[in-house]
Amino acid sequence: MTQPIAKRFPTPAIASLPDDIRTRLLAVQEKSGFVPNVFLTLAYRPDEFRAFFAYHDALMEKDSGLSKAEREMIVVATSAANQCHYCVIAHGAILRIRAKNPLLADQIAVNYRKADITERQRAMLDFAMKVSTAAHRISEADFTEIAHHGFSDDDIWDIAAISAFFALSNRMANVTAMRPNDEFYMMGRLPK
Repeated sequence: MTQPIAKRFPTPAIASLPDDIRTRLLAVQEKSGFVPNVFLTLAYRPDEFRAFFAYHDALMEKDSGLSKAEREMIVVATSAANQCHYCVIAHGAILRIRAKNPLLADQIAVNYRKADITERQRAMLDFAMKVSTAAHRISEADFTEIAHHGFSDDDIWDIAAISAFFALSNRMANVTAMRPNDEFYMMGRLPK
């Protein structure tokens, strides 16, 4: 198992964490076979851990007009633009699994405009990237363009919120020098 890596801040021992956080970490470990370093790193600040994962779950786990794979596409593309090593690798693994495609995450991380995705997904990522890198330039034309691809107002909100939320995550991962768990690199690449 990969050792937790957050070079700039101490990583608390799981046994020392509040019950609710320890229970969540152990459940993740049971399901995946390891504890992703993001959980261990953010547990340094328990109240912020709770708020972070409550918002994460609200954005990433609900049913809506975006598939779970499309949500992960947003994370991978914007995290690559934000140069977040941790999120590109970790969410790339999740994208490979959710899309059932071992190539897609790498394509999106390198250049989503050349990835094997639909025009609708490309429009989604164009909007997400603008939110991530130039939100102050979002205009009514951007809303018209993305709506033209069949996205509802709630879908557009989700695209923007996922992009904005992971901008926070990307910055914290970079500030803490969070290292992706080794386990992420091969996930979803080869059949089980």
